[in-house]
Amino acid sequence: MQNFDAIQNMPPRVVAKLLEPVLGHTFARPELLDLALTHSSWANECGTGQHHNERLEFLGDAVLELCVSAHLYGRFPDAREGELTKMRAHLVSTVSLAERARKIGLDTMLKLGRGEESQGGRTRDGVLSDAFEAMLAAVYEDGGFAAAQAAVARLFADRWPTAATKTMPKDYKTRLQEASQQLFGEAPLYTRLGSRGPEHEKVFEIGLKLPNGTEFVATGSSCKKAEQNAAQQALAMLEEIKNNQK
Repeated sequence: MQNFDAIQNMPPRVVAKLLEPVLGHTFARPELLDLALTHSSWANECGTGQHHNERLEFLGDAVLELCVSAHLYGRFPDAREGELTKMRAHLVSTVSLAERARKIGLDTMLKLGRGEESQGGRTRDGVLSDAFEAMLAAVYEDGGFAAAQAAVARLFADRWPTAATKTMPKDYKTRLQEASQQLFGEAPLYTRLGSRGPEHEKVFEIGLKLPNGTEFVATGSSCKKAEQNAAQQALAMLEEIKNNQK
C-alpha cells in the first residue's frame, strides 16, 4: 500500500502537474482538481463538511455524456440513434471509466478516509469512475466545454469505435430505453430516492417509473448500478407481459 499521509497531503499544484499532460489542459485553479479527487470519506474524517467530489461528479456525468455524444455524432454521420446510444453506453460504463482512471494513475491520487482506504476503496470501480467524472467536471469548470471536449478526446483516444456496430453489448438501461420508446413512445424516468450505510458500504436506492405508470425500486453500490438493477426488473416484467400475449 502506498504511503497514506503522502497521498492525502499532496499539494493541488503537484497533483495538477501530474495530470495536466494527460488531460491536455493547464489548470488556472488546481484546487478544482484537488476537490475532484477528494472522496467524501476523507472530508468526513477531516471535518471539512461538503469539501468532496460528489457535486463535481454530478456535473461531470453530464459533461462526459455530452462530450462522448458529440464525438460519436461527428465520427459516425450515418449511424442510427440506437447505434450511437449503444456505443456511448459502452464507453461511459462504470467499468470503462474505472479502467480509464487506472490507466492515468487516478487511483494513486485519490484522497480517501482511512476506513475507505482499508476497505479497498482505491480499487473500487464505482469510486474510480466517480472520480474520473469529477475530474472532467474540474476541467470543464476551469477551462470550459472546449477544454473538456479535448480532454475526453485524449482520454478515450484508444477506445473510440472504428465503426458503428449493432453487436455491441446492450446494458439493461439501454435495452429498457429502446423497449420503452417502442411500447410507449417515451423513455423511463429514474429518480434517486436516497442512500444508507457507512461510506465504505453505502447503498443507493433508485426509483424507476415507466410511461404507463408502473414503478420499480432497486438498490446498488452506486447510483448507476442501482439504475441498472431497476432497469433489469422492468425488462423482466415487460418480457413476461410479452410472453403472456403470445
